[in-house]
Amino acid sequence: MIREVTRQIRPMDWVVSGSFVAFALAEEYLIRMPGWWWPYVVALFGVLFLVRRIFPLLTMLPHLIGPLPVFYEPATIAGEATINFRLWQLVAEMIASYTVGRCVPPVGSGRRGVIGVVLMVVTFAVYFVSDPGDPMAALFFPLAPYALGVVLAVQARRTADAASALAAVREQLAREAVMEERVRIARELHDMVAHSVTVMVIQAGVVRRRLDAGLPVDRELLHTIESSGRDAVGELRRTLGLLRGEGSDGAQPPVGLDRLDELVAQVREAGLTVTVRREGEPVTIPPAIDLSAYRIVQEALTNVLRHAGQVRVAVTVGYCPGGLRLAVVNDGRRAERGEGGHGLIGMRERAALFGGELAAGPREEGGFAVTCRLPIPVAVR
Repeated sequence: MIREVTRQIRPMDWVVSGSFVAFALAEEYLIRMPGWWWPYVVALFGVLFLVRRIFPLLTMLPHLIGPLPVFYEPATIAGEATINFRLWQLVAEMIASYTVGRCVPPVGSGRRGVIGVVLMVVTFAVYFVSDPGDPMAALFFPLAPYALGVVLAVQARRTADAASALAAVREQLAREAVMEERVRIARELHDMVAHSVTVMVIQAGVVRRRLDAGLPVDRELLHTIESSGRDAVGELRRTLGLLRGEGSDGAQPPVGLDRLDELVAQVREAGLTVTVRREGEPVTIPPAIDLSAYRIVQEALTNVLRHAGQVRVAVTVGYCPGGLRLAVVNDGRRAERGEGGHGLIGMRERAALFGGELAAGPREEGGFAVTCRLPIPVAVR
């Protein structure tokens, strides 16, 4: 129990408790008011303020008897008896009242909130009865800090609710962006499969007509039909869980890294200084992977134009034993958005679809880097 309570104590609790104890001891030492009990009360309040957020109602209980004659020194002003509180007693009352309002406000705290209101009413009554000649003191010291705590608690709850709602909206938008990108990828891959099947149908028709005419059949033609069928089956398996509303909308013919020079020429016209470096021995890449690689480079260059302006960019296409490696690195001074853009979500989805990895983030020396690794099936390489 003690360990659990100790873990919940924050550094600010130590600051409040220590500052209050130091202030109370300094006041008692300088004023030297009589009373044998004050060191014990100061120590009690020091402990209570240390755990005030954990047991806020307990912090308020000593103030129910605070205005009793044993806790103050009688004084006479203009012939009338009045209460002569120590200043640290009033400070303790204000801290305790604020704590109750802040930690157990009447709205949203259930039974504990009701108990807090009752304690404040009783405390006000005790202060008022003890010193009916100064009702403003009863209003200011117990009730004003309590009201401030309640206002801050309500405001904090509203802020937390707004932040939670905003986080939910962002999460929903992210899910929608992912789903939208998956549908777009599925449509592009569907076009790849449709193209392969169409080629198979045409070539099979050629084989049938040659057989009907008694002509020999080219073995290479049969091999092409077989290869196209395997490619189509592979793409269908990869996209089986992603296809949603795959109707064709007249998409353009598929693109790939063979058209990278055209893409680079376009972005150069927009103001980027782009250099392209190809590494390794080129290998045959499946159409779907080739398309995704092209789209990743395209999106990375678009992000540079959008967020970094006219800077220098280095594009690397590397063929390595692990597959295909892509890198788009710029030296811009203005940082690109690293996590929130839908473009990066789409690039990560494209890489993950084929078991690849994509990393994007600012560089220590300045600029931004997008790196991607796409595995290529061994049978293809």
